[in-house]
Amino acid sequence: MLVSRAGCHLCDEGREVVRRVAEAAGEEWVEVDVDADPELLRRWSDRVPVVLVDGTERDFGLLDAGRIEGALRGRRWWRRR
Repeated sequence: MLVSRAGCHLCDEGREVVRRVAEAAGEEWVEVDVDADPELLRRWSDRVPVVLVDGTERDFGLLDAGRIEGALRGRRWWRRR
């Protein structure tokens, strides 16, 4: 999951990183707007973009493809969709 917000240049760049990594790994991903959910806004307003894998924060800010790839590789088989 990518937590982002409209008008955020890091989110625009991060979206492309997540798209490339997920596509290469054959994984689906979703993007949610931090400003549309009070809980997300409380937790990650000043850290977007944020990448969550199986509900755990794996990266934020200037996203690193290698870190996200590692998180996807480390997923438990029963959590994969």
